Amino acid sequence: MDFVAEIEKQAAGLRAAALAAGPTAPVPTCPKWTVHDLVWHQSSIHAWAAEALVTPPSAHPPRPDEMPESGGPAKWDDLLVWWDEKLAVLLDRLRTTPPDTPAWTFGDDKTASFWARRQAHETSIHHLDALHARGDVPSLLFSPEFAADGVDEYFTLMLPRAVRRVPVEVEGTILFHAADAGRTWEVRLTPGEPVVVGPPQDAAIHEDATVAGTADAVYRAVWGRPGHAIVSGDQALLDGLRRP
Repeated sequence: MDFVAEIEKQAAGLRAAALAAGPTAPVPTCPKWTVHDLVWHQSSIHAWAAEALVTPPSAHPPRPDEMPESGGPAKWDDLLVWWDEKLAVLLDRLRTTPPDTPAWTFGDDKTASFWARRQAHETSIHHLDALHARGDVPSLLFSPEFAADGVDEYFTLMLPRAVRRVPVEVEGTILFHAADAGRTWEVRLTPGEPVVVGPPQDAAIHEDATVAGTADAVYRAVWGRPGHAIVSGDQALLDGLRRP
């Protein structure tokens, strides 16, 4: 999967939707944010990832608030130029850095390939946010392969990271099924405990909730974005998932 090409594609879609919505438009899927806030956030994250790519795994982690331009331009047109610059640096570094090059990351994978995947999904979810701000969201936006990978990344990387910060408060088992990708994940939630994720192990285990649909729909559901996934059982379990 060409994650770098996906970053470029999703960023272009995000930019077009942001321009159509305008900087002061609210972002319904990110309460209290305007489109200006969304673009600043995405620009900052792209800058952070670009710095991480040239930071050794054992070094002090780069942080957005340590960047020289951490505040970002206040004017909309200047912010767009700033974002274009940060995105261009990120894409260039990803394309010129061998995937197995050691780099600082917040996951177990300490190579440059981590950032290609992470930024592809970061940008795709915020592309969705910009589309919601514009008020025009297609029901199918992501390919089954890419969306299923995003679900997997959420469960294996982003959810455990979020739970380490804020433990889950609900208990139960959720089955997620992305029909068009042929993928299934079983998620067991226990208050105060790490989340256990894997393929279904025991057909006799009763699922407290099921989330099913296209990989695109399940991808949106795990990230708490509106979509067409079919949820049966205890909705509170899905609502109780932590989102970074």
